[in-house]
Amino acid sequence: MPDSLQRVAGLVLAVLTGPLLIALGLAVRLETPGPVIFHASRMGRGGRPFDCLKLRTMRADRSEAGPGVTTGRDARVTRIGGLLRRFRLDELPQLWNVAMGQMRLVGPRPEDPRYVDFDRPLHCEVFTEPPGIAGLTQLVYADEGRLLDATADPDGYYREEILPRKVAIDAAYLRNRSVKLDLWILAQTPRALLGREIHLPEKVEDSIEASTDA
Repeated sequence: MPDSLQRVAGLVLAVLTGPLLIALGLAVRLETPGPVIFHASRMGRGGRPFDCLKLRTMRADRSEAGPGVTTGRDARVTRIGGLLRRFRLDELPQLWNVAMGQMRLVGPRPEDPRYVDFDRPLHCEVFTEPPGIAGLTQLVYADEGRLLDATADPDGYYREEILPRKVAIDAAYLRNRSVKLDLWILAQTPRALLGREIHLPEKVEDSIEASTDA
């Protein structure tokens, strides 16, 4: 989908989901004091970071403390925040990022700049493209927090094990990107959020295996 249509679609969806966003924002504000919207730095188009908008899911006095990754048992996450994360409702404000041209509806996963290394070829391939709200990586790692719960060093495990796999998946997406694949990703996203097993297209699986993070 052309960038102009992406922006229009993002604006329309942002307006349509506005009442839901207001209701969720009120719930966030009533549970714990602090801002409703959290500005997360993420790598964007051309390798330039931007403010990725999210509903706040952590205590305002603790959101900046701790590791860059969030486990399923992270004490910083509020009760409402846990529910928002489970069903990715905290990402609704990102429709405004799409409307502003900073993100796409479908694309690579938004990544924290602290984990990006442009000395690595695959990072250069993936992290100079606009990220997406939905994507292949978002399908595969829909419940990432549970994986991180199983390790004593979530940040190290993320850097060494999860991140390289994510980058390979995102590179495979960019190499096979099409309207058909984007529609498949959007259709599979609700199933992934409900914990259903997702089987990636064989062509994409082959492309992932062929990707190496040199």
